[in-house]
Amino acid sequence: MLTLQFIPYHEMENLDSKQRISKLLKSVKSNKIVLMEGRLKSSEEAELIRKTMEEISPEFKGIELSVVNTPNTDAKILKKFKSVLVNMLLGDRHGLTIIGPAKIIKEIKQDPDKIQLLTEEIQEKTKSKGKKRSK
Repeated sequence: MLTLQFIPYHEMENLDSKQRISKLLKSVKSNKIVLMEGRLKSSEEAELIRKTMEEISPEFKGIELSVVNTPNTDAKILKKFKSVLVNMLLGDRHGLTIIGPAKIIKEIKQDPDKIQLLTEEIQEKTKSKGKKRSK
């Protein structure tokens, strides 16, 4: 089953970098695709990737990460200034960060008008422990 977990900006804004990364990795390692409102700082993205590389195992193949941010290129100067000022005061709420386990997400394609998330089918292991044959 494919599980999407939305994390609103207000759940992440008061966490320090280490706590943010830990929260995201915990969700991804439990096979959830995280849709986070806003974006991580570039240093946090780098630390997330570094931490992920340390935790790679046969069960955890890594992550796929993409940031969807639609800059308003045709905005007027005053509107751009207001946007920059709001980001400075309230944090970077613009955009959407998508993070998921590499064993589920095959590829993330994006262009200015859409995003496509291509997934792999997960094979669940059958639980046949503890079954005994009758003689």
